Amino acid sequence: MKLNATMATLATLALTSPALAHQHKPMKPGMAGMDHGMMMNDPSNPYAKSEMDMHMRMMAAKAGDVSEKWTRKMIEHHRGAIAMSRVALAQASDADTKRMAQMTIDMQEKDIAELQGWLRSHGKPAQ
Repeated sequence: MKLNATMATLATLALTSPALAHQHKPMKPGMAGMDHGMMMNDPSNPYAKSEMDMHMRMMAAKAGDVSEKWTRKMIEHHRGAIAMSRVALAQASDADTKRMAQMTIDMQEKDIAELQGWLRSHGKPAQ
């Protein structure tokens, strides 16, 4: 049960991350025209590239009806979680973090396979 609560918390954090939250809130003064290249090279955030890539790919997933769009956006969301988890595996020193990162990769890969299967079963090209 503790693992399920942890994963639910992680999922909530992912959905409320600053990379996605700005879609629903006006930009703060001084944020307009921000250099995203600079944000991606921020040494204090090893996840910047994977966060930005996930956000851009989710925004680009526009094909089909609401079900297909959701499926395609979720595939990119899961791929983003995998990319972030790979950073954690490579850079984290905490054994629990590495264990959870590997578990996340394993679970997200299974979810992506299921989502790809849905696309194929509905005559849609996989992504």
